[in-house]
Amino acid sequence: MRLSAVVAALLLWCCASASAQQDGAALYAKHCAQCHDATDAQSRVPARSAMQAMSFEHVLATLSTGSMAGIAKERSDDERRAIAAFVTGKAATSSAAADAQGRCTQQAAGFPQPLDGPRWNGWGVDVSNSRFQPADMAGLSADEVPRLRLKWAYAFPGASVSFAPPTVVGGLLFIGGTDRKVHALDAKSGCTLWTFATDAAVRAAISFAPLAGTDQFAIFFGDLKANAYAVNALTGALIWKVKVEEHPAARITGAPTLHSGVLYVPVSSLEEAAGSQPSYECCTFRGSVVALDAATGKTVWQAYTIPEVPHPTEKNTKGTQLFGPSGAAIWSAPTIDPKRNAVYVATSNSYSNPPAATADAILAFELTTGKLLWKQQATPKDAFIVACYGADKTNCPEDHGPDHDFGQSPILVTLHDGKRVLVIAQKSGVVHALDPDDGGKILWQTRIGKGGALGGSEWGSAADQDRIYVANSDVRFLRDGTRRLDSMQGGGLFGLDLDSGKIAMEVPPVPCGDRPQCSPALSAAVSLIPGVVFSGGVSGFLRAYATGDGKLLWEFDTAQDYSAVNGIPAHGGAIDGPGPVIADGMLYTNSGYGQWSGVPGNVLLAFEVGKE
Repeated sequence: MRLSAVVAALLLWCCASASAQQDGAALYAKHCAQCHDATDAQSRVPARSAMQAMSFEHVLATLSTGSMAGIAKERSDDERRAIAAFVTGKAATSSAAADAQGRCTQQAAGFPQPLDGPRWNGWGVDVSNSRFQPADMAGLSADEVPRLRLKWAYAFPGASVSFAPPTVVGGLLFIGGTDRKVHALDAKSGCTLWTFATDAAVRAAISFAPLAGTDQFAIFFGDLKANAYAVNALTGALIWKVKVEEHPAARITGAPTLHSGVLYVPVSSLEEAAGSQPSYECCTFRGSVVALDAATGKTVWQAYTIPEVPHPTEKNTKGTQLFGPSGAAIWSAPTIDPKRNAVYVATSNSYSNPPAATADAILAFELTTGKLLWKQQATPKDAFIVACYGADKTNCPEDHGPDHDFGQSPILVTLHDGKRVLVIAQKSGVVHALDPDDGGKILWQTRIGKGGALGGSEWGSAADQDRIYVANSDVRFLRDGTRRLDSMQGGGLFGLDLDSGKIAMEVPPVPCGDRPQCSPALSAAVSLIPGVVFSGGVSGFLRAYATGDGKLLWEFDTAQDYSAVNGIPAHGGAIDGPGPVIADGMLYTNSGYGQWSGVPGNVLLAFEVGKE
């Protein structure tokens, strides 16, 4: 599963009923410490130090109205607030005061720049999810990269760093946050045009398009309560909102992809964590793609990744009824293939037995109907929930799998000779190339990492017509009872020939030295412009390498304090999740991902080319 999703969920299922008179420390010590203070790094349960990076509002919202609110429904308001205050060490902030800071003093009636000019729209910059920005859109050449300088910093109010990358169109920047808001900023200055409140956090990229049949321009996105939205791009006014999946654990973590007036929404879930409760009837969620009419939000079709509805299987050792098959969530943005009239998605592991043949797989659905065209499974029999690494393994499937699901989008590439390839890297540490014109036939497979729960390739790769560029995580923790990151293990950046799968360029891991809370792991998505690949690390460094020989062109240490344009204390840290966005001569990156013991932070950084 996408591991950052586990954080809030585990807080909930670890916290059982308690008296409202107990304070947060007592509640935590009695009901939560067994999970979050555990020293087994393989449990993948975030340490309390990681949760301290979250905002009070974020934790409280997760407990009260978030994806796991159903499990926490017996908690009183006082209990939730006490837990949130103790876990984060913070009090509530004034969102109104935060929103008022950094407002644009002068705002044009329309877009600051032409809509057909430089832009980065959605997760992968195109419907093929290449994460490759052409020269005319990048406005940044390989020769200019060494002169990149920080222009402005924006701090997310009352929240740790956004999991969502920005979208840049027409001189405006749109980004979601864990503060349950979408922010519209001026792309050049970082000042705020408007904010839009959502029902839950937005951690996926945003797509932009004209709204058919109107004179409006809209942005489209999803939240962690499985709501899809269309919002006016200039005013922040709601156009429509639709809940795409009623399962209580459902959420949208991958960016919806827009094509020909239809929004293709991927649906994932938190049930892999919630299902770890011995009293939970694990599991009933199935991943899906929901096709929505972009103008109205009406459902065109919904296609489930597991055709079979979960049915009762056996009872666990405590008498709780179990269900299956389940899982195969879609964590990433769908990829569009107009030639084949297909939409491709990558799925997560199964949650329960029997394991699904469509889990840990690439699936092709027909664009117009949602009919399954073909499937290609990478890791069979990977039934897994968080409890498999926990103290209580009651609901862990027998003969459980390694949790080697896909966390990133497939990339569709047409090579110079016209041959097409669908390529993707996996948490197993293996890169796969499939033939989209021959039912997903495997063309080649190449290992670049050891793989693991936080290993292999995580969030996203990038490709041009010659190579795919893959970052390796393989993050590890010291086995000394401290839950500290291992500063010596993980990392490496690879360029693989798309025709053969051979490694054509390799950048070795960069050691941490004495840097605290550091790992050489490269877990964040990578981004590409002609001649340059950008990769951010858990160390906090953002680096640019020459695609030809892997030579280091530029680096910037993001783990520092900043003076933010919106007047809020800003600090960077570990880079994980979203990758850099490049458009119109500027580069944007998030910094401060503290979920897995890296340095936490709350900042979006914007760079431009400085003078000689």
